[in-house]
Amino acid sequence: MGDSIFVSAARRGLFDRLAIGLSGLCLVHCLASAIFVALLATAGGFLLNPMIHEVGLTLAIGIGMVALGRGIVDHGFMMPSAIGGLGLGVMAGSLSLPEGGSGTVYTILGVCILALGHDLNRRATI
Repeated sequence: MGDSIFVSAARRGLFDRLAIGLSGLCLVHCLASAIFVALLATAGGFLLNPMIHEVGLTLAIGIGMVALGRGIVDHGFMMPSAIGGLGLGVMAGSLSLPEGGSGTVYTILGVCILALGHDLNRRATI
């Protein structure tokens, strides 16, 4: 009964599905920001607010730690967590780059790598 929180397969993949969804939202945000910057300077200024990126990265790290860490306990494979951690590192590193150019490219790359790690984690759990 000690594993009652992680009983069903659907619940095991919940955090990974949430993390994949958050990665997708981040990707949409980055693409929308680039489009809005080109079209509307006011909307672009709001979407490129550094606080949005810092809060998003904090959420990604928190959910990633729970989902990927729990995956190691559930299925014992380190690879999904290593890939997810690489994605988080690329995302964190992109915060130090100029916005709109290579910073956006590295953010999108990091999001894709992180989503891959969560997808591998979800598949290993099922």
